[in-house]
Amino acid sequence: MAELMRGLLHSACHVLGGYNKDVADDGGYRAAAAPAAETGFRMPLHYPRYSKRDYEAMEEWRLDLLLSQYGIRLAGTVDEKRAYAIGAFLWPDQY
Repeated sequence: MAELMRGLLHSACHVLGGYNKDVADDGGYRAAAAPAAETGFRMPLHYPRYSKRDYEAMEEWRLDLLLSQYGIRLAGTVDEKRAYAIGAFLWPDQY
């Protein structure tokens, strides 16, 4: 059963590209390192579910963390980051 699970994990990881084919010392697979030059948009598993009020009250470090999960780095003020997050993650009828 363990061999079957290991084979399925290997196949899934090979297709998705999330793991190295090298086997670690414990028999599991090692995570592949992200390329150093990785930039641009990334899509996390879950879309943020904040309201406009949540974004308006959100601390700057939390906004930075949220935006960085999508590969977005803004050097503006906290108000500019809030405005960007509201525009990017809320539908127009939610403003």
